[in-house]
Amino acid sequence: AADKINLIPQDFFAELCEQIIQHLNHKIPGVNTAELCQRMQTSGIEIDAGDLAKIANVISFLFSTAASNNLSTEELVTTLGNAVNALPKHAVQVIRHVWNEQGKSISVSEDAKNVATVGQFVDIKWKLGVAMSSDTCRSLKYPYVTVTLKVADPAGQITDKSFEMTVPQFKNFFRQFKEMAAVLETV
Repeated sequence: AADKINLIPQDFFAELCEQIIQHLNHKIPGVNTAELCQRMQTSGIEIDAGDLAKIANVISFLFSTAASNNLSTEELVTTLGNAVNALPKHAVQVIRHVWNEQGKSISVSEDAKNVATVGQFVDIKWKLGVAMSSDTCRSLKYPYVTVTLKVADPAGQITDKSFEMTVPQFKNFFRQFKEMAAVLETV
């Protein structure tokens, strides 16, 4: 990951680190590496989303491990300096700054360490479509609903999950959501 971090300018790396800290503090559901990668590519930086996601995982692991070991800023920087694949100087400076400013705010409870995590819902989008025809049928006029869920996985990576439903499937989906809402009202 160290060689890939070299590709990332300091301002983008700082933004990535700050998003990771916010995610670890449960202020945001995850780090949107796809959006950050797109902005970086628009700026002329050649990096792919998979590499950026790996870097985010490494930095997230670094911060969460430092928090669980109650490392000071100097202890963290010394540990980074002793690593076999030393990080670029600009990355260490950013990590030092972000950890010094916000690192102590990361709360690592014993319960959080022992609980298996699951993904977190971020957003939902839907659209209604009608299939007009296909190569085997000239007149379909078949309605369907496309749903896209934006989900943050336990590591904080945000991904989109899309699926299509027929109208009867959508009505069943909606009915189940109404049932969940009714149960939540009783809590």
